[in-house]
Amino acid sequence: MHILHVLDHSIPLHSGYTFRTRAILEQQRALGWSTSHITGIKHTVAKTFEENIDGLHFYRTPQPTGLMAKLPVLNQWTVISTLAKRLEEVARVIKPDILHAHSPVLNGIAALRVARRLNIPLVYEVRAFWEDAAVDHGTTKEDSMRYKATRALETYVLRRADAITTICAGLRNDIVGRGIPQDKITVIPNAVDLEHFMVGGIPDQQLAEKLGLNGKHVLGFIGSFYAYEGLHLLLQALPDILRTVPNARILLVGGGIQENYLKQLAMDLGIADKVIFTGRVPHDQVQRYYDLVDIFVYPRLSMRLTELVTPLKPLEAMAQGRLVVASDVGGHKELIKHGETGYLFDAGNAQALSNTIISMLKQRENWPAFHAAARRFVETERNWPISVARYQAVYAQVMAKKDPSHV
Repeated sequence: MHILHVLDHSIPLHSGYTFRTRAILEQQRALGWSTSHITGIKHTVAKTFEENIDGLHFYRTPQPTGLMAKLPVLNQWTVISTLAKRLEEVARVIKPDILHAHSPVLNGIAALRVARRLNIPLVYEVRAFWEDAAVDHGTTKEDSMRYKATRALETYVLRRADAITTICAGLRNDIVGRGIPQDKITVIPNAVDLEHFMVGGIPDQQLAEKLGLNGKHVLGFIGSFYAYEGLHLLLQALPDILRTVPNARILLVGGGIQENYLKQLAMDLGIADKVIFTGRVPHDQVQRYYDLVDIFVYPRLSMRLTELVTPLKPLEAMAQGRLVVASDVGGHKELIKHGETGYLFDAGNAQALSNTIISMLKQRENWPAFHAAARRFVETERNWPISVARYQAVYAQVMAKKDPSHV
């Protein structure tokens, strides 16, 4: 079986999107399937129309040069039209059995056009709803025409795809709420590669010394600094934590649009010397920072995006047997069992966060049980071989529809 994956962007870029993609492709190949891969014009770093990255061959879509590519709204149509043209060129040459388009919806629309034209089954994978991410980034509002139009386009593709996959129950329930039959939808949850995340990492004492973290209780976050991550709550909780645990420190690894705001907030709260901002670090160095953290904190705010979508970062921490504290948004509740694999606190409540962290820091004797339970959850439910195996039934379903004897 030959699957042609249609992607927004890919490696060598580093993001949760590209890491999930690479894991899917590697595991599908381990199952004996052939995979091909194409990206649209949002993957702007490609130097050629085809390239090999980490053993995977990617077809790239040429960047447009016309006026439409520069005009608001019309430039979105350019994303669709350029990808559809390139996708059809590639599909006619390699003749895939299945098109597997991954959100955002512009990829789905392009793939739907080509699938119908060439009579190829289409699987559409929803990783998040583009319009909800746009709300958090401030580029639209939930009652705007753009938001409603994007949501309508998403529903259009969902109704016409031969099968739908998504990453969590929250998104599945939203899709069902749009009138899509539940038996058309399969959850392929986010997962981790157990070989890349091992239990028992030893802190790098030189790095700890450099960052001023030797002998400290380290509360950490590693990722992108978006507003919905709620990192300001962690900073607001720290003064209260320090009154009980004076050697507590916050380690923030990464960067993003909230970085300057968070640095100013730390100064305003008088805790700038207790919060370490490392900036972005090379991917191959991230593990050194993981090993410094005692408790990973994920204080996401409650909004449609966080209630519906499960994040990847808590799973990476849990795979290492790390202690996790997270807000009780829907995406976290799918991953963390309160009091067993981690702790949940009331979303948006800095006092509840500080109370939870203080309680955990006072109960270090209970940490080994949490470490073991978190790792066990990932080993039994959230590793890539288990997740990717679910595609077998999805692909068999759409291939059966294609076979005239099953019509």
